[in-house]
Amino acid sequence: MRARLVPLLLMTVPGPALAHSGDDHAPGWTLTLWVVIPLGVAVLVYASGLARLWRRSVQGRRSLARDAALFAAGWLTLAGALTSPLHQAGKTSFAMHMIEHEIVMLVSALLLVAAKPGAVLLWAFPSGLRHALGSAGRWSLWRALADPFAATFVQSVVLLAWHMPWLFNSALRSEAWHVAQHLGLLVGALVFWRAMLQERSGPLVSAACLFVTAMIGGGLGALMTLSESPWYAGYAALGPTPAGLTPRQDQQLAGLIMWIPGGAWHLAGALWFLRNALRRTESRHALPR
Repeated sequence: MRARLVPLLLMTVPGPALAHSGDDHAPGWTLTLWVVIPLGVAVLVYASGLARLWRRSVQGRRSLARDAALFAAGWLTLAGALTSPLHQAGKTSFAMHMIEHEIVMLVSALLLVAAKPGAVLLWAFPSGLRHALGSAGRWSLWRALADPFAATFVQSVVLLAWHMPWLFNSALRSEAWHVAQHLGLLVGALVFWRAMLQERSGPLVSAACLFVTAMIGGGLGALMTLSESPWYAGYAALGPTPAGLTPRQDQQLAGLIMWIPGGAWHLAGALWFLRNALRRTESRHALPR
């Protein structure tokens, strides 16, 4: 087992072997309308709301600046994943596609949720529309999705469903299905991280949900890594990747990316929340000085 994993792990190290033999076929930027327009609208709406709140706020500007920096980081990593050559490379390599998904779900979604953009986005709209949109936060479905167990279930279903062969192959064949795949993974991750970061969930609950998520994602990655044959006909039909990996090796590398870095990310989050829970317990039981 270890003899099989070591060569695959070495493939994750950048080097000349990962480049095309010719620069003419190197992956380029993807600037399709379905990516550029939503990203552009999102940043314009956020900037408009931020400008309004900034003018009205004095003491809260430090907090606004911090949240704006988090939003910018989330937006940039999301835009980079969806438009950079990484996205184009994912059309010929499952491993590159997996890296794109991991960035969207683990990094971009977490940063965007941590930025708490709701209020800023609402302030971009006129007063009447702002109050109407704000009332959506009281919808029963929205409150239900804030439950950490429900959010964990939703993200797990989304993750497993989009990695089923028939659905993943549909995303490889059809641009519309590909859009739906990325949107589903992003929304599922946003729902999950929102539930994890809200204070009323409690750190122990969030730690447990992150641990379960690590097991589900890591288990799926392990199955891909240990599989004897490629799962997805769309990638298998392409033959060797530009880096020279066979379809099976490409899938094994993709599985390792989901299994080890992806699982470690969720486990690190679980440990962070567990530490917070232990600190709360210690503070409650500390003897007065």
